[in-house]
Amino acid sequence: MKWIAGLLLGASLLLSLAHAKEWTWEYKPLKASYSIYSGELGERQAPSATDRKLAVEITGQAAKEMFDSMAPDFYPSCSQAKGDRDRRKGKVYCTVHSGEGYRCFIGINLRTGESISGATC
Repeated sequence: MKWIAGLLLGASLLLSLAHAKEWTWEYKPLKASYSIYSGELGERQAPSATDRKLAVEITGQAAKEMFDSMAPDFYPSCSQAKGDRDRRKGKVYCTVHSGEGYRCFIGINLRTGESISGATC
């Protein structure tokens, strides 16, 4: 009888743990900075009537989650410092640098809606 009670208690605990880890869709706070510009990333200019692009830098927990989702690392990394790592998928670029933490960059051409790079090395 004690064996059955123990089995039921263990099963209850496992079910409650599984339920507690259930994923729910939600928006979370985002720590980010942005710049609206024209021209190319390396030679940004003031936005114009015909050329407006958005560069977004995401930091904090969101950047860490993005970085962790984008394995494997991209080589060679932009930084050659020990421990620094880069990851890239399409136009999304994430990096982790000692002292700076996780940072991710995305970009949007505001005139076309096209995804573009949000940063260069």
